[in-house]
Amino acid sequence: MTTHQHADRAAAGPAGPGPGPAGALRLLPIPEAVHAALVRRPGPYTASFLQTPAWARVKEGWQAESLGWQDGDGRLVGSALVLHRQLPGTRRSFAYLPEGPAVDWADPRLERWLDPLLDHLRGTGAFAVRMGPPLAYRRWTARTLKGAAGPGRRVGDVLPDLVEPLGAAVADRLREGGWRRCGGDAQPRLVFEVPLAGRSLDDLWTGLSQEWRRNVKKAAKCGVRTAIEGPGTLPAFHNLLRVTERRDGFDLGRPLGYYQRQYAALNAEQPGRMRLYTARYEGELLAAHTLLTAPDGGRVWYQTGASADHRREVRPSNALQWRMMCDALAAGAGVYDMRGVPDGLDPDGHGYGLLRWKTGTGGEAVETVGEWELPLQGTVNKTLHRAMHAYLTRR
Repeated sequence: MTTHQHADRAAAGPAGPGPGPAGALRLLPIPEAVHAALVRRPGPYTASFLQTPAWARVKEGWQAESLGWQDGDGRLVGSALVLHRQLPGTRRSFAYLPEGPAVDWADPRLERWLDPLLDHLRGTGAFAVRMGPPLAYRRWTARTLKGAAGPGRRVGDVLPDLVEPLGAAVADRLREGGWRRCGGDAQPRLVFEVPLAGRSLDDLWTGLSQEWRRNVKKAAKCGVRTAIEGPGTLPAFHNLLRVTERRDGFDLGRPLGYYQRQYAALNAEQPGRMRLYTARYEGELLAAHTLLTAPDGGRVWYQTGASADHRREVRPSNALQWRMMCDALAAGAGVYDMRGVPDGLDPDGHGYGLLRWKTGTGGEAVETVGEWELPLQGTVNKTLHRAMHAYLTRR
């Protein structure tokens, strides 16, 4: 069967990823168009924007490939975006699947999915693989976190409100298969989510803290105007981001070109995938946030926020977040994902203010399964894997 015939099968087949038959699965390269169609189809797990073909065009310095799992009936039932970083001076590469792959993680025979992937990557010259199963592991409500705040406390010290059985089971299976959880994840392991499914606008409003409701009302009373603006505003957004980084003591290290490339690539694949929200007061830009939408629309991500140092009393960021949450709810998203949060619960600790700000939305902190690594079989591969980690530790 040719690649184009595989594409026809994918177009005619059921939504993927999903449960497949008990038999073996075959892994094969798929065209970007087929990959993009697969991740847009509703399934048991919403595919991350990091698992779309467009993301490969955002990441410079990486080589990418789109892969698909085919069941016994010839249907494509899962997909993966694999990013390869070649090790200088060698023909070997490090393979990375950010927040992926998009497979049936509930399958008790997880090796049906992972073994073909490892065989394929070994054939490409990869010496190690890192992946991030898009699954929740533990959850803490905003109320629990507020009540647990104290000197020296961390989120991990607090009894969770819920342990997700699937996330715990997958972590156990990966550990049994020789995978090891990464010490430092490239993607945030602790995120903050506002559930939207089954909620009304009134539910969303009453879920906000009193402080949040007061600030949103104040912004409206002061005349703060929110809008969605185009790529022409990205330079102004980036200028505000640099202000935010200096104020809050961090540096993402991303030039303006990164956001321009991201905006162009994601929206070319699916219009509206990335939007730039702005808050203006008397015509002046005071805050700008980027919002990403999952290919199937089931989840939205507040990715990067920037705000000015002045006129903070008119609460532009609160107004902007409220607008973004309302738009996500109206669009039918099930989760508003505010991405990473610090794990410190010490009110005097660095980063606690960001966690407190996000808990005001009434959502919950979610520890994901996180990222896992596996050096591929062979002495050379394991040596290269150790050398890579030693290099990263010295940086």
